[in-house]
This record gives sequence, C-alpha cells and structure tokens, in this order.
Amino acid sequence: MDIRTGLPVVGMVGGGQLARMTHQAAIALGQSLRVLAESPDDGAALVVADVRIGTHTDLAALREFAKGCDAVTFDHEHVPNAHIAALAAEGVKIYPGADAILYAQDKQRMRERLSALGAPVPRWRPVASAEDITAFAAELAAADPNAAAGGWPVVAKAVRGGYDGRGVWMLDGPEAAAELAATGTALIVEERVPLRRELAALVARSPFGQVAAYPVVETVQRDGICVQVLAPAPELSEARAVEAQQLAIDLANALGVVGLLAVELFETEAGIVVNELAMRPHNSGHWTIEGARTSQFEQHLRAVLDYPMGETALAAPAVVMANVLGGEPGGMSIDERLHHLFAADPGARVHLYGKQVRPGRKIGHVTVLGDDMTTVRARAARAARWLQEGTE
Repeated sequence: MDIRTGLPVVGMVGGGQLARMTHQAAIALGQSLRVLAESPDDGAALVVADVRIGTHTDLAALREFAKGCDAVTFDHEHVPNAHIAALAAEGVKIYPGADAILYAQDKQRMRERLSALGAPVPRWRPVASAEDITAFAAELAAADPNAAAGGWPVVAKAVRGGYDGRGVWMLDGPEAAAELAATGTALIVEERVPLRRELAALVARSPFGQVAAYPVVETVQRDGICVQVLAPAPELSEARAVEAQQLAIDLANALGVVGLLAVELFETEAGIVVNELAMRPHNSGHWTIEGARTSQFEQHLRAVLDYPMGETALAAPAVVMANVLGGEPGGMSIDERLHHLFAADPGARVHLYGKQVRPGRKIGHVTVLGDDMTTVRARAARAARWLQEGTE
C-alpha cells in the first residue's frame, strides 16, 4: 500500500510499452505502478516515477522489487517460471501464477494442455530431428487426400520465445527441415491451417473468478507482424463471436489465469482454431484505450487487484488500431509528422512508446473511431503511414 495515497502499489516486471500504457491507466485509478526495467531508457522507465533497474532473470532483484507491492504482474512472459513460483511461495501475490503462465511460455506444454482440454488446435507434434518433421508431413499427406505433395509445407515453432514472426518457420520440404533442425532449437511442428483470417478474443479474470470478455477482433498480419486490429471483427456472426468469447473464458478458468488472457485464433471454413496464448495486456487490445468503456490496461489492474471488472462495450460502432512501425532514417522528424497528421485527421489518437526508431520496430500505434469500418480503417492506415514514412 502506498502510505501517501492509501491505495495499492502494483509492480510490473518489464519496462516496455505495455508497462508504459498500464502506468497511464494506473494514474486514473490513483494507483502507484512500480516498474522493473532493464534500462532507464526503456519506454516505461521514461514516464513512471517508481522505476527499479534490474533484470527479470535475477531472482534477488525480483524479490527486492516485490517488497511493498500489493500485487506483481508482467509486461512479458520471459520471467523464469521457477522464479515466479518462488516468489509466490514466499507470499508475493504474483499474477498470472507460475502454473498458468507456463502455457504462454512453453508452446509444447500449451498444445498438450489445450489438447487435453479438448480445445480446437491444429494437428501438431514435438520433434527432435529433421526425420521427425518429415514423418509429420507424411502423416498429414496420408490423412488428407487434398494435401500438397508430401504434406508440405508445415509450420515449425520454437518451443520457447519468439514473437512478431520470430521463432516461427514455414518449412517447404526436407531440406528446410534439416537446416532448421541443425540449429538445435527445441521445436514443435503444426499443420498449416487453411485460415480465412486471424481473430483474437481478449478476456480478463480476477482471483475471485469474475471474468469480462471484450468484443472479438480481427487482427491483420503482414510478414508475421500485426499491422491492424479491427473491432469488432467485420462480418463475424454472433454465434462465432460468442463461441470465441466462451472459448477464451473457458481457457482462462481452466488454466487459472489472473489478469488478461489473449487467445489468438485462426478462423477457418470449419470453425476456429487456437493459435497462441498471451497472459498480459496484448497488442490486439490496444484499441480498447479509446475504443472500449474500460481499457485492457485498466482491466488488467482491476483483475490483479481483485477489483470488480469494468464494462467492455465498444465506444463506437467501428474501431481500428494501426501499429506504427519504424521507417527508414531521414525525412521529417516525428514531431513534424505529428503536426501534419493532426492537421489532416484531428480525430486520430496517437500513442508513441518512447522507443528508438528502427525499421520494422513497433514504435507506437494509432486508433481511429467512427461509424463505418471501411472509412475508419482507411483513416487508421493513412495515419500510421504518415508517422512511419512522413507521407500519405
């Protein structure tokens, strides 16, 4: 408890943009957010008053950081699971717990657990060699007369780590399989799902067990990176939306998640399939800051403090979030680009993360609200392009 305010102190391990935006939500609630950052130049460290410098792999640093916190949570999944369990055993209220976050840290354990729960998942297998990968492709070919020759391509994923397209490989044959297997990376392989599009279902769950679900969104990917989120997912039937929300709620309950759970989904002709899980505020939920009655960041704080959940309804019929990626060096400054953007579209809401600009790196996002999805989407794309390239 912060003795100055009489309100809780929440610790967030990680100093990136998720902690930065969680800090903004904490201000409105009167809460004090403490951040464990690796560098004073991290995005959250630039704006949060209570910053501790340390690494998430150092148990001693985590113990010291947690002192005086009413709850501890994360802006990434990379804290060693054993450290999370150790802190919980010492009485730290840390969410999500080790038993839950394991399924966001380890893709093999996630697939095993989801399969045991009967959740819809792609056909998959852990593999240890190129021969294992080739045998899996052959099984796919034998099971599906419409499969491509030999069952290729197959999708390989690193068991641990990987995001924004990293740690995922599309293997088109035995040669590619051998090359990847030779790296020694722990892998699972999955069938390539014949997807129509990608969706995301975001829910929050408190220790008491209250759950709140956001409208299901469509996530638009380019080169493995999410470039737009459309809320609500266009032309998604009410039955399919409810199915996706119920699946996310069921998983949050079954896995014992406390805080946000983002369930990344593939929509196919036959139904929905679980792709990935994230147990923290998520890129697919950034639109909620302006686009929902309660942002995902406030909802995450409410959940880890066991407050009642906030309303999740849309603030407008159509909401689009577009990620802003770093462009090539040169051209007008980001400040000049903001001037031009605001003059062209005063309704665009900009969030910059305080990151150094590198080509392809997420440096911010733009959210636009309106009545027509096509129009709103075009405005969001133009705004993001302005900030990335300095041109329409």
